[in-house]
Amino acid sequence: MKNIFIFLTFLALSNTVIAQQNQITQDSTKTEKLDEVFVNAVRVNADSPITHSNISKKQLEKRNLGQDIPVLLNYLPSVVTTSDAGAGIGYTGIRVRGTDATRVNVTINGIPYNDPESQGTFWVNLGDFASSTESLQLQRGVGSSTNGSGAFGASLNVLTDTFSEEASGEIANSAGSYNTRKHTVKLSTGLINNHFEISGRFSKIDSDGYIDRAFTDLKSYFLQGIFKDENTLIKALTFGNKERTYQAWFGLTSEELQENRRQNPYTYDNETDNYWQDHYQLHWNERFDNNWSTTIGLNYTKGKGYFEQYKTEETAADFNNLIEDDSDVIVRRWLDNNFYVVNANVTYKKDALEVISGVSYNTYSGDHFGEVIWGSNLASNTKIRDRYYEGDATKNDFSIFSKATFKLAEKITGFVDLQGRFVSYKTNGLNSDRVEFVTDANFSFFNPKMGFTYKHCDFNSFYTSYGRANREPNRDDFKSGVTENETLNDIELGWRYNSKKVSLNTNLYYMFYQNQLVLTGELDDVGSPIRATSGKSYRLGLEVDATVKFNKTFYTSTNVALSSNKNKDFNSSVNGEVAELGNTNISFSPDIVIGNALNFNPTKNLQLSFLSKYVGEQFMGNIDSEASKLDSYFINDLNVNYEMKPNKMFRTIVLSGLVNNIFNKEYVSNGYFGSYDYLDASSSTGTTTGYYSGYYPQATTNFLLGVTLKF
Repeated sequence: MKNIFIFLTFLALSNTVIAQQNQITQDSTKTEKLDEVFVNAVRVNADSPITHSNISKKQLEKRNLGQDIPVLLNYLPSVVTTSDAGAGIGYTGIRVRGTDATRVNVTINGIPYNDPESQGTFWVNLGDFASSTESLQLQRGVGSSTNGSGAFGASLNVLTDTFSEEASGEIANSAGSYNTRKHTVKLSTGLINNHFEISGRFSKIDSDGYIDRAFTDLKSYFLQGIFKDENTLIKALTFGNKERTYQAWFGLTSEELQENRRQNPYTYDNETDNYWQDHYQLHWNERFDNNWSTTIGLNYTKGKGYFEQYKTEETAADFNNLIEDDSDVIVRRWLDNNFYVVNANVTYKKDALEVISGVSYNTYSGDHFGEVIWGSNLASNTKIRDRYYEGDATKNDFSIFSKATFKLAEKITGFVDLQGRFVSYKTNGLNSDRVEFVTDANFSFFNPKMGFTYKHCDFNSFYTSYGRANREPNRDDFKSGVTENETLNDIELGWRYNSKKVSLNTNLYYMFYQNQLVLTGELDDVGSPIRATSGKSYRLGLEVDATVKFNKTFYTSTNVALSSNKNKDFNSSVNGEVAELGNTNISFSPDIVIGNALNFNPTKNLQLSFLSKYVGEQFMGNIDSEASKLDSYFINDLNVNYEMKPNKMFRTIVLSGLVNNIFNKEYVSNGYFGSYDYLDASSSTGTTTGYYSGYYPQATTNFLLGVTLKF
C-alpha cells in the first residue's frame, strides 16, 4: 500500500514537470473547466440524445443533513429509494426505471465504483460523500459508454470537489430523530501561488435507525491535493470510510409488521456488519491546444470487513466439523479485496465536431472466508478463528470506446458511441455453504449507441437514440447456475423545451431484453436479492420532467414516469407443475412514479421547499401474486434553508431544516417474496404452493436540523 501511494505521488510530480515544460497558452475566451474533463468521457452534454438529469453541489447542500446520496436523489424522474434501517442512513438503495441497484452503473471521477463481483453499490461505504461532491449526472436507460459494469437501467456519474481559489473552511453539524447526528469539518488552503491547493473533509455520522437497534456508525474522510496551470490539472485524492451497522437486512414478516413495525427480530448484541474501504485516485488532465486534450486516471481501492452472526442448533458438517452437532455458534464471514483501475481518454474538438476515445482496464481480486469465533460445543481440536470455508475470485474488465458528436445539417447533430468490453471471471474454493464454487467465464461484448438531435431553435429541440448494452452474471448468479449474459436494446424519443420561465424534458422509451435477470423477490442468507433469467421482457415508459417559474419567488419542479414493465410468456412452478402465466409484471417495477417540489423564496436568503413523492403499487415477484404486492405510497417532506452573511468571523451561516414524511404516513418501500411447496392430499398433484413475504417499513414523521458555518 505504501509503495503504491509513493508511486502515485512520484508520477503526479513527474507529470507536473512535464506539463509545465509543454504548457501552451490557450484562447482566454475558452470556458470549459479543466476538472469537468475528468468526467467528460462518461457524461453527456445538454443537447445530447441521451436522457439525463444533472444535480449541482448547491442542490445537494439543501438537504445534505446526513442521509445517503440515493435519498438525496429521491425526487429525480423514475427514481425509487429505500433504506433497511428506515431513516435513509446506512444500507440504502436506489432503483431507476424499475431496475435494481446492481444495474445502475456508478462512477466516481470516471472510476468504476460498483463492486465487481456483486455489481452492487454499497452507499454505506461512502458516508457523507455528498459533502465532497461537486456534481452528479444520472443517465437513464443504456446511456453513453461508461467504465465498469454495464448500465442496465441508469448510470450515475459523480464528480468530486473541484479546487477553491481562496482559502476556506466549513463546520457543519446536524441532529434529529432517532438520535441521528452528523459532524463535518472541511478545510482548503485555496490556490497557493496560483497553482497548488490542499483540501480535506472529515465526517462522523451516527443514527439509531427507525428500526429498533438498526444503528449506523460511519467515519469518513476525503483528502485532495491539486496542481493547476492554464492547461494542466492534476488531482491526487484519497477517500475512505469505516462503517458499523446493526442487522436489519431481512426486514419483517407481515405478522411482525402488524404487531410492531419498528421491531427488530435479531437479539444478539453484535449482529453487525463491519467494513473498511479506502480509495486512492490520481487524475491528470492536459490540454495541448484548442483542439486536443488528454485525461489519465489511476485508482486503487482496498476493502476489508466482515459481518457477524449468531446461529443456533447448527449441524457440524456445515461448519467443517469445527463444532459439535446441535451447537450454537457465532461466525464472521469476511471479504478481503483489492481493486485497480487505469483509464485513459483523448478528446478532439473542432468547430461542431467532438470525438472522445478511451480505454479502461480494471482488475479485482477478492478472498471470501468464514471464521468460527465462538461455539457452545466446539470440536476438541478447534481453535477460535478457524476457518470453515475459503474461496477466492479474480475479475478482469477491459473496455475500449470512441464516441463522436458532429453536425449533419444546420439544425441536426449526430451522435455515435461504439464500445467493446471484455470480461473474465474466475473463482476457486468453497462458498459459504461449503459447496465447491469453481468458475472460469469469459465474455466479449459490443455495445453500439447512436442518436440524432434536431434543434428547431434555441429553446426547442427533439432527439432520438438507440443503445445496446450487455452484462455478465454476478457472483450470486453464477452460484445459482446462470452462465449466460443479458442483452438490452434501448430506444428513446425525446423533446426538450427551455425558455426563461419553462423547462420541459419529455421522453418515450422502449427497453427490450433478452435473458434479463430479474429479482425473484427472494433473499439469500445475507439478505441480498436473488435473480433469475426471465427470457424475453420489456419496459415501455413515458417520462415528463418540468420546471415552471411563476415569478421571482415561486417555482415548481414536477416529474411523472408512466411505464409498463412485463415478462413475456413467463413460466413458474405452481402446485408442483410448470404453469404458463403469459405476460406478467416485472418485480419491483411500479407503473407510476411522481415527484414534485414547490419552491418558495420569500426573501433572497430564505428558501422553503415542499417535496412530494408518489410510488404506485408494485409486485415483489414475477407471478402477479397478491401476496407479493407492495401498496402504493404518497409521502411529503418539508425543507427549509436560511443563509446569513455576518460581517465578522464567518462568510456565511446556513440554517437548514428537513421534516420527512410530515403527514406521518406508515409505508413500506421494499420487501421480499418467495414460495414453498408442501404435501397436500387434496391437491390433484399432491403438492400445493404456499407463499411468504416480508417488508422494510420506512420512518414515519422525523426531522433533521443543521447549522453550517463557512469561513
